[in-house]
Amino acid sequence: MTRFAAIFARAASAPSTSTAFAALIWWVVPIVLVSGAIGYVVWTSKFKDRFNNETNRSVDKFNHFQQTLREPNSEH
Repeated sequence: MTRFAAIFARAASAPSTSTAFAALIWWVVPIVLVSGAIGYVVWTSKFKDRFNNETNRSVDKFNHFQQTLREPNSEH
């Protein structure tokens, strides 16, 4: 992070590149953030069912385990 800060400070101190660098930051940062947010939403929605199925399967196994402890005479 310090390297980026040094580059940013150097670019901000130069009078000719200061405006161009500021304009670049105002365009690049929002584009990267929006792209990341869209990617996250797509990734989450694509794999949501798979993760839910694994969670349900895990919960069902745990419930089965609890039932075996409650009913020691029954065979599962």
